[in-house]
Amino acid sequence: MTARAHQRFPWARFSDDALLDLSISDLGVTIEGTWLEQCVHRLYDELEERGLRLRPHVWLSDEWFSPDGVPGIAMPFYLAHPRLMKLERSQLLEVEGGTRRECMQILRHEAGHSFQHAYRLHRKRRWQQLFGKSSKQYPEYYRPNPTSKRYVQHLRLWYAQAHPDEDFAETFAVWLRPRSDWKRRYAGWPALRKLEYVDELMAEVADQPPVVQSRARVDPAHRIRRTLREHYDERRERYSVERPKIWDRDLRRLFSDDASHAGHEAASTFLRRHRGQIRRRVARWTGEYQFTLEMVLEDMIERCRELGLRAVGADRELEIDFAVLLTVKTMHFLYSEGHKEWIPL
Repeated sequence: MTARAHQRFPWARFSDDALLDLSISDLGVTIEGTWLEQCVHRLYDELEERGLRLRPHVWLSDEWFSPDGVPGIAMPFYLAHPRLMKLERSQLLEVEGGTRRECMQILRHEAGHSFQHAYRLHRKRRWQQLFGKSSKQYPEYYRPNPTSKRYVQHLRLWYAQAHPDEDFAETFAVWLRPRSDWKRRYAGWPALRKLEYVDELMAEVADQPPVVQSRARVDPAHRIRRTLREHYDERRERYSVERPKIWDRDLRRLFSDDASHAGHEAASTFLRRHRGQIRRRVARWTGEYQFTLEMVLEDMIERCRELGLRAVGADRELEIDFAVLLTVKTMHFLYSEGHKEWIPL
């Protein structure tokens, strides 16, 4: 971080507590001159390589989205400065879109929404036959089937299964990604029909001017008066998905409540020491948000304390076994027919 950068953004030196009191509009960050600008140009290059005319306009807001009726893409403000990315991680344990690879993944997805809006693709009969009705109400939660081959797999948590619009955007993103080899990757999958349709559809609209040409910027960061503290309070509430807490049998099987092991480290202490590694490992295995896993971990740690459980055995083995347990429970919830409120949309 250069002295000039600190002069431009004095809040870069603020403590987290002081920074949280600023409003998003006070930050003054832009896409121009940052790594985000390079990602946007890379997206445009990919669209050009596909012979597509549309270039979605991009702006900063409070999260990733492409507004209905606007062929553009909003990117979250925190990506525009390393200090804000650090705050994001401290508040939510990860930074969505915080690497070039993940940023490009999301940009391709949002570009799919932009093309849908620009050409009103959801009005086409074949689009509706393959993806469903765009007018279908967005659910607050969705329960995916991780084994389904009717959908492509691009973003985490089987996001294509959330809504017809997300199904199309995910299919578009897979189609657009360079060297994705989607014909071979999805051979034999029902999802291949969707990819082939996107291929035909993009050839059809490639040289056409967009039907919708709005350059509106919905909820731009410079107009959001909400403080960062209010912003993160809302985000944490969104990701705090309620989960069943019937873990006693599994915890007793993994740890010990035998009096002869009273001298061993408390299981709750052990889990607190390894929680970061466990959380990251399970997030990789399941695609679940780390903040949601952290909430579950905290409940399990507290239950270990209440049960007086002790960690007996090699650290590495216990850590892996517990990560497997948490993974199995997470996947069980995702599969369960009797539960719906697993993944907030």
